[in-house]
This record gives sequence, structure tokens and C-alpha cells, in this order.
Amino acid sequence: MPLLIRNGKVVTSTDVFKSDIYCEDETITRIGPRLEAPPSATVIDAAEKLVFPGFIDPHVHIYLPFMGTYAKGTYLTESKAALAGGTTTLIEMICPSRSDEPLAAFELWKSNAAGKSACDFTFHMGATRFDALAESQLKEIVSAGLSSFKIFLAYKGAFGVDDAELFAILKLAKSLGVIVTAHCENADAVAAKQRELLAEGKTGPEWHEPSRPESVETLGVQHLTAFAAIHGTSCYIVHTSCEPAVRAALEARARGTKVWIETLIQYLILDKSYAELPDFEGSKFVMSPPLRDRSNHRFLWNNLANGSISTIATDHAPFDFKGQKEMGRGNFTLIPNGIPSLEDRMCMLYHAGVKTGRLSLNRFVDCGSTEAAKLFGLYPRKGTIEVGSDADLVVFDPQHKRTISARSHLMAVDYNPFEGMTIEGRVETVSVRGKVMVRDAAFVGDNKHGRFLKREPNHF
Repeated sequence: MPLLIRNGKVVTSTDVFKSDIYCEDETITRIGPRLEAPPSATVIDAAEKLVFPGFIDPHVHIYLPFMGTYAKGTYLTESKAALAGGTTTLIEMICPSRSDEPLAAFELWKSNAAGKSACDFTFHMGATRFDALAESQLKEIVSAGLSSFKIFLAYKGAFGVDDAELFAILKLAKSLGVIVTAHCENADAVAAKQRELLAEGKTGPEWHEPSRPESVETLGVQHLTAFAAIHGTSCYIVHTSCEPAVRAALEARARGTKVWIETLIQYLILDKSYAELPDFEGSKFVMSPPLRDRSNHRFLWNNLANGSISTIATDHAPFDFKGQKEMGRGNFTLIPNGIPSLEDRMCMLYHAGVKTGRLSLNRFVDCGSTEAAKLFGLYPRKGTIEVGSDADLVVFDPQHKRTISARSHLMAVDYNPFEGMTIEGRVETVSVRGKVMVRDAAFVGDNKHGRFLKREPNHF
């Protein structure tokens, strides 16, 4: 069925203009004033509203076996939550254990999404080991449509790679034209600090951040970029949380290393005091790298605004407070790491970024959609509003006020890290390839519409 969005203020990464948008056969076919549509078309009046390209979350976990449990939710729930927040494309991290074969993991993660996702999806392939079999299968996975790897310089013995594997994976990625996304910490320093704190009887969630201080994250960034420079491999540092880590990445970039930087919405809004809340409430905010001191906020906002930080993501990894986070009572190292933020990412960014003047509307779209599309082989199919692009569109009411609560969110988890915050701006209508999936802020779609997105290596 054709779709016509009338009278909206259209916002891309470069332009703001009043226009209609007409969509047919899953794509945008016309952009201009006073467009006509056949009687069969769905017509959305976007007067006094903003119209954005569908947002892309470049870093989520939906299926995640981790720390003795599994992340809550499935594509049946989390893809609806994504759409409620204006996100029309998810890039999920495939995280096999070191004993798993990469190809089997790729097929497992893909099967958990196929026919169950309301939004489009693709993956970063976790490279958690390197041997002849893994090398062969990673090449096969790239041929099957993935153009990015994920490596961990943390979680030693689970997902983490050693230096010989790091060297080989970066070399392989360069030869394939694949960008490598990386979790940057120093695993040995974290393990040593955790042992030290536990031996001192410091067992609560408030000790998670001191066990993984800013210096440990910074060391990880320096380590990755030094190795990447050897091969000229393009790398993308996920969830940078603090000024020293970002500075280390920018210094590497200034030396010629091909490096891009991601931060998360929670690092811009929350701080480590949340993980220090009493009665084990702080466990809700345990993630890695941890929430940092609030003094980092200004630097992160400034560098997101000027484009030094390319993208805003979530690292969505939801674990219930009851029964899951509580696994770490008496030992903070056993608290499943992760925060649920998929649904609220872009509305929180609009409220705290655009409404305050920290971000322009164009940069809001750029960091929330366009840059991820360009980096991960989806542009201009995704990430923009152009003739020929997928008809992934978000009609946004910039005036609507609401209060965030776990009682009303769609994420399958029993708390919300932004609980009680009143924000301005709401996603009103969302289309995925021309099909209206959210209308009047309510999900009206189905979980069979989402499609696996094959991507070609960018050969940076």
C-alpha cells in the first residue's frame, strides 16, 4: 500500500525543509510540495511535526548468553520497543563463546531474528577466537552478508581474544575490507583490581566502577589502535564512556589510524552515582565500561556535537533486577552487565541534546542514523530521506511531554534506567519500508515484517 506523509518538516543529516514524502514498493519515490496520492494510499498528516529517517542502533544485544544467564526479551518484544523509540534498524552483536564455531553462531543469532522482528536487522560478527577453522568461517560469513566484526579486549576466558588473535583478526579484516568494532578495556588489569577489591570486602555494586577505572578503558583503546595501525585496519570503538578514552582514540586518529568512536545515551545522561544507590538498587546500573563521573558529560556532548564521536548507541543488554541482577548480591563481579535503553535512546537524545541546544537537528539525525548507515554498509538505503532510499520514516512530535516508566515501556525487563524522568518529544508514527508500524505512538505492525539486511564490505 502506498504511503504519503504530508506537511512535515523533513530533517536529514544535512538539510531541513518542509515537504511531502511519497512512498511506494518499500521505497521513497517522490519528495516535494503538495504531492498527490492514489485513494489506496495511507496518508499521514505531519503538520507541526518533524520527519526523520528511521534511526539505526549500531550496538544492541537481543539474544545474549552472558554471565550465567540470558538477556531478557526476544525480537518479538525488543523490535517493538525499538520501533516505539523510532529505531527501524538494529545491528546486533553476535557473541559466541570461545568454544563455539563462528558459522553456527551466525546461523543461531540469525534464526532468533528471522520471522520474529518487526524492524530490519543485521549483525556484527563476534570474532572470539582465531584458528584455521574460524578464519575460514569468518570469510564465509562476510560472503553471506556481514561487513563488520566484533572483538573483546575484556571478559577473558569468555569472549576475549589474546594479542596473537587480535593481530590475526585485524589482518584478516583488512584483507576483507571489514571494519572491526571493539570493546576496549584491559582484561588483566580488571581481573587484578576485582580480586583486590573483593579481598578487602568491597562487594557491592558501587565497586564495579572502581574495578574498571577510566585508565583501564583508555589502555584498551591505546592497545587496539596500536594493533590496528600495523595493518591499516578500520576500527570502531564501541561504548566509549569517558574523556581519556575518547582522547586516546582521537590521538590515534590524528596519527592516521582509521578509527571511529561510539558513545551511549546512558553515558550522556547518567553517572556513577546511580550504581552507588543503596539496597542493591545500584546493580540496575552496572554495565561495562561503567557509568563514570559526571565531569565527563560536557566533553562527551561537545565531541558528539562536533562529530569527533560519530554515533550514539545503546549497548542494550537487559537483565531483570529481580532474579538476574540479584545474582551478584555479595559479589559485584557476578552482576550481569547491561542496561536496557533501546526504547528511549533517541527521545532522551532529543530532550537532552536538541532541546538544550547541545545538538543541532542535523547532527541529531547524523549520529542517530546516517553515520551508522555509512560506516556499516547501509547507506543510502538506510540513514537518509532520498528518492530510492528505503521508506523508513519517523514522524516526531517535538512538543509532547511524557514521563518514562517501566510500567509503560515495551522492553521485556522489570526496570527502566531513566525511570521518572519527564522528557519533551515523542515518536508518533514509524514506517519500515513503507509499512506503518507505529501510529499515534502505539505499535500497529507485526513481527514478520523485519528483514535481514545483507551488507557489502566498505573497503575503507
